Amino acid sequence: MTRFLIERVLLAVLVLWLVSVLVFVGCEILPGDVAQLALGQYATPENVAALRVQLGLDRPAPERYVNWLVGMSRGDWGHSITTKVPVATMLVERAGNTLRLAGTTTLVAVPLSIGLGLLMSLGTGGRVDRLGSIVVLGLSATPEFLIGTLGVLLLAVKLHWFPAVSYLTPDSGLWATMKALFLPVATLVIVVTAQIARMTRAIISDLLGQPFAEMAMLKGNAPWRIVSVHALIMAVGPIANVVALNVAYLISGVVVVETIFAYPGLARLMTDAVQARDMPIVQACAMIFSAAYVLLILLADILANAFDVRGTTARHRGGTLS
Repeated sequence: MTRFLIERVLLAVLVLWLVSVLVFVGCEILPGDVAQLALGQYATPENVAALRVQLGLDRPAPERYVNWLVGMSRGDWGHSITTKVPVATMLVERAGNTLRLAGTTTLVAVPLSIGLGLLMSLGTGGRVDRLGSIVVLGLSATPEFLIGTLGVLLLAVKLHWFPAVSYLTPDSGLWATMKALFLPVATLVIVVTAQIARMTRAIISDLLGQPFAEMAMLKGNAPWRIVSVHALIMAVGPIANVVALNVAYLISGVVVVETIFAYPGLARLMTDAVQARDMPIVQACAMIFSAAYVLLILLADILANAFDVRGTTARHRGGTLS
């Protein structure tokens, strides 16, 4: 287990380093001059040259990459080109909102989707399974912007139950925060629940078709008992990977939802920075999103290894033989 952890951590560090290279190179090859875009088309060449020196754009690209990487490792993300505010300050303000949205969605969607997937898998081929599969498949194919737009039109515009804009302030109370988060959380819960439930149903159904499950059924064990005692433990690894990918999506891939509800999160901050060619913010957000993916997949791999029945059995046998 220790060797597995060391290998996975080193691999995660290597992946993040490669991502940092790709992010830096991707920002470098974008067309246009950042200094010229920041000052506008009527800026004089002298002012553009002075801003390039101020931003360090006159230095060689390898030197700027090393300085950026060292600064990032120390928590210094640089300053925004457009607002001159430290990027770290902007990230802290938006990261709290993103974590609040992703955390609330995860707490609701993960138990709901796993329970729904188990319910469908226990009645494979039955009425509940067929109906649930149709609903889940339909919701999985429905884009977020359509679900969010329908939610706004029905619950915000027509019924006036919730605000159409998810505006949050540091002094927002619990009730105001819940009302502001309801529509974006509901939209994401619908999308994430459909995806996780569909994969959970497929994973459990596949395990119930294995020889050990068929033998247990022949001995008179009920399907729910086979799932709770044997199949669910074996399914922890695959389900953990599915959950990790969806949680990572909640952190980095909710651009459409944040745009629809004007939610001040990291994804919207990055899209605004891309439009303004504010490269320090773009680079910082890209690295945070990539780190979230890598860390969540690393956690899923650790859980899969810890609950790997075949690996545990092999280790026990090896200890017995030795």
